[in-house]
Amino acid sequence: MHEPQQYDGGGAIAPTGAGGAMDLATSEGATLERGPAGGPGAPPGGPGGRPRSLWSDAWRDLRRNPVFVISALVILFLVVISIAPSLIASGNPLDCDLAKAQQGSQPGHPFGFDGQGCDVYTQVVYGARTSVAVGVCATLGVALLGSVLGGLAGYFGGVADSLLSRLTDVFFAIPVVLGGLVLLSVVTSDTIWPVIGFMVLLGWPQITRIARGSVITVKENDYVQAARALGASPARLLLRHIAPNAVAPVIVVATIALGTYVALEATLSYLGVGLRPPTVSWGIEISAASPYIRNAPHMLLWPAGALAITVLAFIMLGDAVRDALDPRLR
Repeated sequence: MHEPQQYDGGGAIAPTGAGGAMDLATSEGATLERGPAGGPGAPPGGPGGRPRSLWSDAWRDLRRNPVFVISALVILFLVVISIAPSLIASGNPLDCDLAKAQQGSQPGHPFGFDGQGCDVYTQVVYGARTSVAVGVCATLGVALLGSVLGGLAGYFGGVADSLLSRLTDVFFAIPVVLGGLVLLSVVTSDTIWPVIGFMVLLGWPQITRIARGSVITVKENDYVQAARALGASPARLLLRHIAPNAVAPVIVVATIALGTYVALEATLSYLGVGLRPPTVSWGIEISAASPYIRNAPHMLLWPAGALAITVLAFIMLGDAVRDALDPRLR
């Protein structure tokens, strides 16, 4: 008679019975002991046989992406000159000489002078501080508010989720530029905070929807259900299990939106309802240079070029981060 056989877990049929019995635990132990990390018995992953996380995979891909490297270097340069503009511009952006108004490039003044005789190069360098600060602060405020509201709505659902969804629809219906003209026209402050507050007020619905959808998807995963079954509180579920796995889409959208907020600040300043002199920003410089575009185009070219490069760098960075964090593209 044929001896009974059983599957040994390694792709072979092993006989069982006297003299041929194979213990299942022994078989599994032999499988785990096959070779060092990276061998037949090791799971795929990084060094030591540990599987790589989404973030480590994303960082590895980003380092090899020339688009990310170039955009990150541009943004790093902008951050440095925003923190310490005197490193590359020794003058004062508010020191003007009417005798040099609208003059072109000269030794020590490579970008020429504006309509008031101010050095365009110095103003472009110092304008980066204001424009980048507005974009970064607005993005942080929008990301924080939208993530909290969207996360809570997606996790708890119910009536609060329905009301929040209708509220976001109302804010989506407000034109951004028109809303800025109406709301900021009554503000008399010359600081950057009213502009940042306006951007947060009209920008949170987009992040809220992204965060809500991501949380709804993540909270149905098995590890979340297992943690809930073990008695984890809602706060622990949100902070330890759901948020780290739902934050990637928010980071991608916020990174791309940062460039949009820099451009929005310039647009509002150009229209006269954003930042106001004596604040130095690219939007104010473009607005002041527009009447002289025929006689002195350099006044408009340099601040507009700096604005375009900055917005493009943030958008390229956001695209690279999106490609790295989207598992469907792997």
